[in-house]
Amino acid sequence: MSTLAEADFPAGIGMTTTQAPFIEQAQAQGQIYIAQPYSLYSDENHEAWRRLYARMLPQWEKYANEHFLAGIANLCLNPEKVPLLEDVNKFLSPLTGFKAKPVSGYVPAFQFFDCLRNRDFPTTITVRMLDKLDYLPEPDIFHDIAGHVPMHTDKYFADTLVRFGECAHTAAVLAQEIKDKSEQTRKVASIIKAMARFFWFTIEFGLMRDRASGSIKAYGSGLLSSYGELEYSIKSPDVQRYPVQLEWIINQYFEIDHYQPLLFIVDSFDHLFSLVDELELWMKEGKLDNVSPGEPEVNDADLRSFLDAELG
Repeated sequence: MSTLAEADFPAGIGMTTTQAPFIEQAQAQGQIYIAQPYSLYSDENHEAWRRLYARMLPQWEKYANEHFLAGIANLCLNPEKVPLLEDVNKFLSPLTGFKAKPVSGYVPAFQFFDCLRNRDFPTTITVRMLDKLDYLPEPDIFHDIAGHVPMHTDKYFADTLVRFGECAHTAAVLAQEIKDKSEQTRKVASIIKAMARFFWFTIEFGLMRDRASGSIKAYGSGLLSSYGELEYSIKSPDVQRYPVQLEWIINQYFEIDHYQPLLFIVDSFDHLFSLVDELELWMKEGKLDNVSPGEPEVNDADLRSFLDAELG
């Protein structure tokens, strides 16, 4: 298989979500982990980043938690241009050991969580189109770098992500110990569903009580990268906000194509870390083997990633 080369594509051709020849070729060649071909970003790509960043900044100042705001400052992101991941990592890695790791798109569930265990964050490198700044079902570099990565500068949050990766490792060990194939498929699918729901309601759409004021702030990346939903999550009377409950989260389905009507509040990242410990304990006790049906559906690639995981 030939190695994908940035020089094989015209400079400025574009790294636009769903319209990026470099990504299409990487996927066709089965390459998940790739280099970031920075010269291929177009002027429109940089303009999309600039507009996204400019309009999110005042929203962050009002509604983001203090750890995120510190992270944005520590990363020294350029508000005018798509970030170069090498530069991001120069600021990020000395703080928590995490690195943004460029990928060509979808990463099967076990591999994604195992990256977290090794302090790598699989990072999308395409940018949404200028006419789709408000909502994009797929992740893009703004969601990943401006939404997720500032939180990775916080030691306690970073340690929680690593702990969640360890939890996924435990799930793969338990999966491979089940001899009956039918039971193996059923139980592992249920465990993956529970883990996905936990990740969704905490890492992606979590709220936290501010230590100083007692007010509610956002720490979930799905909120922190969405201009409309960030304010909605904090201010709208239509959102149900409850103290986090593990038994509720793992049995609560979610849908991705509209603002979230139900959100959960943690007290601190120590609290969140303890919830991952509890999640792993419940997994070992079989309490995740039969969670309620509904979204998210578990695809075959995610299932196989746990069943075929190499557990060194």
